[in-house]
Amino acid sequence: MKTIFNHIALFAFLFAGQVFAQDVTTVRANSYDISDNLNLKAVASIFGESRDLEDFERRLNDPNMQISNLDLNGDNRVDYLRVIEATENNTHLIILQAVLGIDTFQDVATIEVERDRNNNVQVQVVGDVYMYGSNYIYEPVYVARPLIFDIFWVSSYRPYYSPWYWGYYPVYYNYWAPCPVYRYRNHVNVYINNRNSYHYVNSRRSSRAVVLHNSRRANAYERMHPNNSFSRRTEVNNRYALEQSRSRVNSRNALNSRSSYNSDSYSSASRNSVNSSRNSNNSRTINVSNTNNTVRNSNINRNSVNRVQNDNNNRAIVPSVSRSSSTATRQPSYNPSGSRSSNPVMQGSRNTTRVNNTVQRSTGTPVQTTRQPAVRSAAPARSSTPTVRSSGSSSRSSAPVRQSNNSRTRG
Repeated sequence: MKTIFNHIALFAFLFAGQVFAQDVTTVRANSYDISDNLNLKAVASIFGESRDLEDFERRLNDPNMQISNLDLNGDNRVDYLRVIEATENNTHLIILQAVLGIDTFQDVATIEVERDRNNNVQVQVVGDVYMYGSNYIYEPVYVARPLIFDIFWVSSYRPYYSPWYWGYYPVYYNYWAPCPVYRYRNHVNVYINNRNSYHYVNSRRSSRAVVLHNSRRANAYERMHPNNSFSRRTEVNNRYALEQSRSRVNSRNALNSRSSYNSDSYSSASRNSVNSSRNSNNSRTINVSNTNNTVRNSNINRNSVNRVQNDNNNRAIVPSVSRSSSTATRQPSYNPSGSRSSNPVMQGSRNTTRVNNTVQRSTGTPVQTTRQPAVRSAAPARSSTPTVRSSGSSSRSSAPVRQSNNSRTRG
């Protein structure tokens, strides 16, 4: 039984592994177009730096420079570009052909050099119609006169024809695998001399070069893939229009990303400002409440201090009353309205003070009393009957003594 469970668990584990293995997908980076793999500005730049066409072919196929990234035959190796030349009078036509197999070549671009009667040289780098579309032409203006111009119009000059073919290449050449298009663009820009100017034009200057190219054009790849021309691959006329459409799309994407970023940043900033204002309002409310509490606490403290002081005053007055009680007789005081005073201790303190003063006058001996600031009552009580001041040895009545008429007659 245990063996059966083990077999079932192993089968379930293998089945789950196969299911997860089917979910794995491989992503490959595909180029946008075949023409992205050979930059004609870089071709024009190294052409102006070459000594002759042999040197120019070596620069095109140098594994260290890697000017080309074309792999038309799909063997995962960059195709070798051979250079052949055709001349007529003052016109030189240089053709760049990709070697795809035995006696199998495909034109990728041409360089047309023509000198006028004033000894001015015009250069045009023209992309092949199948590869780059119609009339994809750049006119380079070099900062310094290229050395290759000095040998083109020598009387003993012979047109150059590459001796290399399929399976037979120069010693410096080694195969290398093509790289992704974005990496190739970043790489090839290093070999473009920015001091030169590269002007785009849409017409060919030399009619002789057109005739020479029509008689020597190689299109093996075009014959193998007739439905893969530039006009079929894209919806524009040539590569220049394709570059313009790409730049517009990139600018729109950049604008949309910036606007979305700005809107997000603005919303986050507004949220932060709202939160900060709320926090400041809360802090202000807390501060106000704290200040109110502080004021209330200070008032309470002041009231408590006043109460303590009043208690201390009352405590200081009570012993003086007790001392004078043996020698003075207190009489209850009444308000004129007939009600008793609301503060008997304070009233007793006043009476006690008066009694002490009377005793001091009558006996001549000072009585030690504690003088404390008396607290005035809200309604001062006045006695309706005269108080009686008395001491241990003598007493005075506040009521006047009436003498009889006999005493007045006798006197």
